[in-house]
Amino acid sequence: MPTRIPETARKAAFALTASLALLATACTGQASSGADDDASKETTLTFWHAWSAPGEVKAVKDLVAGFEKTHPNIRVDVVGNMTDDKINQALRAGGSKAPDVISSFTTNNVGKFCSSGALVDLNPFFQKADIDPETTFPKAMNQYTQFEGDRCAVPLLGDAYGLYYNKTAFEKAGISGPPRTWSEFETVAKKLTVPRGDTYAQLGFMPNYHGWESTTEHYFGQFSPTYFDSEGKSNIAKDPAFKQGFTLQKRLVDALGGYPKLEKYRSKLGDEWGPKHPFHTGQVAMQLDGEWRLGMAEEAKPGFEIGVAPLPVPDDQADQYGKGYITGTIAGIAATSKKQNAAWELVKYMTTDTDAVVGFANAIHNVPSTLAALKSPKLKYDPRFKTFLDIASNPNSTTTPASVNGGTYLVSIQQFGYDYESGKARDLEAGLKKTAAQIDTDIAQAK
Repeated sequence: MPTRIPETARKAAFALTASLALLATACTGQASSGADDDASKETTLTFWHAWSAPGEVKAVKDLVAGFEKTHPNIRVDVVGNMTDDKINQALRAGGSKAPDVISSFTTNNVGKFCSSGALVDLNPFFQKADIDPETTFPKAMNQYTQFEGDRCAVPLLGDAYGLYYNKTAFEKAGISGPPRTWSEFETVAKKLTVPRGDTYAQLGFMPNYHGWESTTEHYFGQFSPTYFDSEGKSNIAKDPAFKQGFTLQKRLVDALGGYPKLEKYRSKLGDEWGPKHPFHTGQVAMQLDGEWRLGMAEEAKPGFEIGVAPLPVPDDQADQYGKGYITGTIAGIAATSKKQNAAWELVKYMTTDTDAVVGFANAIHNVPSTLAALKSPKLKYDPRFKTFLDIASNPNSTTTPASVNGGTYLVSIQQFGYDYESGKARDLEAGLKKTAAQIDTDIAQAK
């Protein structure tokens, strides 16, 4: 089962801003004009990654062992459980103990990694290797690993978000299959909700933004929004997708009992990462979540059959059913590294060698990050897991774009979401305009 926790669960949204501040003050614009080390010579690389569970650590070591077998002149020292804070500090400081290659769970940091020069632009390396990223990686993954033409990162496995549902509860309620549009979803969520006094015997869906993975970006991904206009200004007050997304979520909150009642229920439910997660226990009949949830849910031995499907789409985008929100792990080469050609050999192997990507995906149960690996017959997975492979391959799937100040704009949108769902903010249009202005101010200050 996958134990890698995605970026949304690794830290609270506001902690992200603090992490980014380290990069904002870093003097990392030290990238050389071109790598000049000889990758055919004997050398040792240092690779830092964030995985920490025993099975994951072993999978990384096996991945690197495969590289060393094909590149016997390059030895790799692997260091795990490295947080973004530690990585950022090392990229800033450089030196003999700093990493040559890093991986991070936080795709939101790509804009800062690129704009600060902390990681080198990989475009020249891809061109020299005659590898086209646009035909190698899924569209969304290709997008979140670059910023303003600088491809300072590369996908290293991914996460795709879909819908988990309790098949037993569906059958009991006379529902034949998962909803495909948001209007169908609203109907199903209400039908699956079973009141018990002033609480619930079963809740069809927990719509609140604090409801585990039901963040604004995960909801909005189904509406295919444009976060920034051509001039880099926030587009959330202009693109109707955002108004539609906020309206849909607020309607769900109100239809399923109202914010106070839902929050009271949520406060008594189990931990997201433990066996008592409310979807595992049947307290919530549908769950927005990533591909890792399937293994975690099955391990908890629920008393029902688990169904997996794509998330619903807006009714006017019914022909795009099957898309979803995509994020994942990234890898890059430190600008301070004196072994960038050798480092590229490692990065290229881990992220573009089909068998290497497939083997790693099989080992930690994440979504493969190349189009070829997604189609490989060597992939091993529960048949339900294919839903996430299809979401990752879908050209209509979306992600959130990189920004010069990282994920700060997402924090602002999420905060407005909290205010709007709770009734603290009542004027949606005014709130979107105010939030857009704050996003533009934050970006201007970062620049």
